[in-house]
Amino acid sequence: MTSSVNGFELRRITLPLVSPFRTSMGVEHGRDVLLVRAVVGDAEGWGECVAMSDPHYSHEYVDGAADVIRRFLIPAAGSSDDFHLVEQRFAAVRGHPMARTAVHTALLDARLRAAGMSLGEFLGAVRPTVPAGVSVGIMDDVGELLDAVAGYLDAGYVRIKLKIEPGWDVAPVAAVRDRFGAEILLQVDANCAYTATDSARLSTLDDFGLLLIEQPFPEEDLAGHARLAASVRTPICLDESITSARVAAQAIGAGACSAVNIKPGRVGGYLEARRIHDVCAAHGVPAWVGGMLETGVGRAANAALAALPGCTLPGDISASDRYYARDITAPFVLRDGHITVPTGPGIGVDVDDAALADVTTGTEWIPVR
Repeated sequence: MTSSVNGFELRRITLPLVSPFRTSMGVEHGRDVLLVRAVVGDAEGWGECVAMSDPHYSHEYVDGAADVIRRFLIPAAGSSDDFHLVEQRFAAVRGHPMARTAVHTALLDARLRAAGMSLGEFLGAVRPTVPAGVSVGIMDDVGELLDAVAGYLDAGYVRIKLKIEPGWDVAPVAAVRDRFGAEILLQVDANCAYTATDSARLSTLDDFGLLLIEQPFPEEDLAGHARLAASVRTPICLDESITSARVAAQAIGAGACSAVNIKPGRVGGYLEARRIHDVCAAHGVPAWVGGMLETGVGRAANAALAALPGCTLPGDISASDRYYARDITAPFVLRDGHITVPTGPGIGVDVDDAALADVTTGTEWIPVR
């Protein structure tokens, strides 16, 4: 049963990070977040756009996403809350998966809330909790890195992911292994920072028993990833390269990866993310859910996805306090190395109106006629 959409609210908020987060693509000190609220009859739903302020991680950026949503996606969606139909209509808008995810998730959340069904139940979640890994940014020196890793292990995170780039790779990985031993689950993420000329250096990471090397080469270089995968013992995982279920199948078939990081914002929403999960499961390739410094809105939805049966590796579903002193929902808390998957209707969490008001920088109501 469908209802008519009354309209959408675009809300901008600014959230400072508890500490700067540096990757090979730059340093984040806070997030300029675009939230989308869909009002459907008596129900409402929320979606989060994970685009950054500037087009460095991807071609999308917050101002551009707001423009695409306002001018193209909301008119394409029309007054229908049928999220399957809306996904088909969005196909007419080329690219902009992060913007599409925000609008589509808001409609999906509203529809599921009205039906009394959780997102986890809808997607096919099989676990009440998911193991939590943590992503550790590039730092000024190894000593600072070791202190940070020690803190995360003390907090109970079950997997450590180190961001790497040329010049910050072998030494920090060796230091972490030497300090904390072979028993910790450890992986690295390059965010496309290397090229094929770096293959020999990347192969030295085989000495450290890593879970995987994530996205060493540029996203379009499936052939280069396949050659690297054939020459190293450490599994290669793709992240930025995986933009759809079709591309995931191509990458797996080409031998470019033996693990996949699924990011709903990168692929256009949770329906396509589930399809990627299904492709991985059909090929026996382990998957996990990555993070984009989400607020509790995006974190709740990601936790539901991470509870699917094929997501067998710890993901980046960290506790709220990993990034924010105060979240805009009730905080996600780490318990015995796991995050609880919300079971309430829709994404399963409610926005804290007071917290939201304190960080809001602008709102825009767009009625649907």
